[in-house]
Amino acid sequence: MRFPVISAVALTAVALVAAACNRPEGSGAQEHGIDVAGMDLKVAPGDDFFAYANGGWDKVTPIPPDRSTFGLFATLAELTTQRTADLIKAASADKPAAGTEARKIADYFDSFSDEAAIDAAGLTAVKPKLDEIAAISDRASLSRFIGASLRADVDPLNATNFHTDNLFGLWVSPGFADAGTNSAYLLQGGIAMPDREYYLAQDAKMVGFQQAYQKHIAAVLALAGMPDAEAKAAQVYALERKIAQAHAPRADSEDVHKANNPWPTAEFATRAPGLDWPSFFKAARLDTLKTLVVWQPAAIRGEAALAGSEPLDVWKAYLTLHTLDHDRAVLPKAFRDEGFAFYGKTLSGAPQQRPRWKQAVDATNDALGDAVGKLYVAKYFPPKAKADAQAMVANIVKAFSHRIDNLAWMSPATKARAQAKLKTLYVGVGYPEHWRDYSDLTVVRGQALANLEAADLADYRHALAKIGRLVDKSEWWMTPQTVNAVNLPLQNGLNFPAAILQPPFFDPDADAAMNYGGIGATIGHEISHSFDDQGSQFDETGRLANWWTPADFAHFQASGDRLAAEFDAYEALPGLHVKGRQTLSENIADVAGLCAAYDGYRASLGGAAAPSDQGFTGDQRFFLAFAQSWRFKAREPALRRQVLSDGHAPDNFRADTVRNLDAWYAAFDVKPGQRLYLAPANRVLVW
Repeated sequence: MRFPVISAVALTAVALVAAACNRPEGSGAQEHGIDVAGMDLKVAPGDDFFAYANGGWDKVTPIPPDRSTFGLFATLAELTTQRTADLIKAASADKPAAGTEARKIADYFDSFSDEAAIDAAGLTAVKPKLDEIAAISDRASLSRFIGASLRADVDPLNATNFHTDNLFGLWVSPGFADAGTNSAYLLQGGIAMPDREYYLAQDAKMVGFQQAYQKHIAAVLALAGMPDAEAKAAQVYALERKIAQAHAPRADSEDVHKANNPWPTAEFATRAPGLDWPSFFKAARLDTLKTLVVWQPAAIRGEAALAGSEPLDVWKAYLTLHTLDHDRAVLPKAFRDEGFAFYGKTLSGAPQQRPRWKQAVDATNDALGDAVGKLYVAKYFPPKAKADAQAMVANIVKAFSHRIDNLAWMSPATKARAQAKLKTLYVGVGYPEHWRDYSDLTVVRGQALANLEAADLADYRHALAKIGRLVDKSEWWMTPQTVNAVNLPLQNGLNFPAAILQPPFFDPDADAAMNYGGIGATIGHEISHSFDDQGSQFDETGRLANWWTPADFAHFQASGDRLAAEFDAYEALPGLHVKGRQTLSENIADVAGLCAAYDGYRASLGGAAAPSDQGFTGDQRFFLAFAQSWRFKAREPALRRQVLSDGHAPDNFRADTVRNLDAWYAAFDVKPGQRLYLAPANRVLVW
């Protein structure tokens, strides 16, 4: 969970689907149980639990050439992508009527897939936008273009370090003070690399990225036919670096108390001079709003000042670059290849591009996600799967409630508010209660770029239409075919999409140890996000409000500090340590979620002894199921990027979360002197 969109949590892919769902090839999971062959029994579990559970798998599993990372999560994503492609092709084969969702899906997918037509069109489709940039003649026209380009495209995986092709980002969600009404939030944007540190850090790796990005800028501008491309690239990079300098650091962006800044739109000109705000608001269709919540005030002021001070020719080159980079997937091959060379190879380390059909599935999901989701749910998520998932959620919620009641350090007053929040938690399972309507989206076969722009604009209008309206607590932020899960503190809600509720992470034929170690830990993780260092600051209505006694909150913060220090000690790459504070929300949820899942597992046994199987006790299999769900490998650039800019610690360290639970020590006879051993007083449970 990351603010401001409470980011999608790319963690244990869990599953609660009927046996009709196939086990993904290459998952490494032994049918109905632990993958014993994928373990490394030569490693002591107390020294490196991730390696003990996954060492054998790690030695024989390569990262596919079109990926920068790989693991069980990616395996399930690949299966879902194939299934989705088959559904789209089947819909197209049925020759759906014009204007129907099935026809729009088929036309969008086929248009994106037709690289020959895209190459033949050259820059014809994007030329009107490039001409509009070239015609910018003053600050008002610059502001109008920036406003007209505003989109509600906040990246849910990295929203607090919002990097976008637009100078700002718009987010529409429940208000901080009034969680019953949707508010509009303005966010920092305008940088292409993952985080401000990629521009500002001076170590050799980062300087290499900076030099490579400047070469990428020059290459794109040259492909567009811009004279003096290298000189222009230096100017564009210098501007983008100034934007990065203005950006709020991640820690500030994640402090929601620093984000609650309602600005009257009439005062933007004095609060953030430089940009022609009236022209911006009118072009962005925000001119009727009285107030916008500014998430990063210093960044908005800095970016607005640059709009007023930097030469127009530099801005025009900058906007040309970002337009072409944004559209590169539907531009000629030279642009696609150049984009992959930098963003795919250099920044992420992937040797090859993803096959075009996979890119087309992703693009179609982005444009028509709920429409595709209907097809996916009908085929792969029967009613029994939903009922089973809801039952498991209820069990874990009950276990979490018991944990709250049994907290010795928490006062009755704070416990009552925590229980109230838990009771009002909305849990969406499988798919949304209300599907999005795409009747306003026009898709034209053979017009890949026009379709992309139409989908972006439709998403923006969809967001604008919610401003000032009552919040639908059951609104989903993910599509059913998304292999992920999310917690939404401002809605006090959870989403568990259908695609994450399938094997190998849950097996209807496996025992409780396997399922609670897999789906149980993930369900517990998402529930726990409502009570992590960020979620704990929102009450049962989703309002930003303090519901803690001072003593209780001080104790909670102290536990968080200890957990942050625990993760600070982990070294992901030589000299590059995990950032315990940056990953604290996820780490709290991992620990608390695992505790709740373990309690639910033991309760499911009804007092009976945990049965042994495959040569392991029930408790051992519970913890091994948890650790094997974290199977993951990353190329060096991707791992570096994660440590620097992601709210999730590398997965091997998340598997070692077990070191905070007493039951793990008993299960594997972990002794003092072993690397993961923590004295009882140093084990951090938080909840």
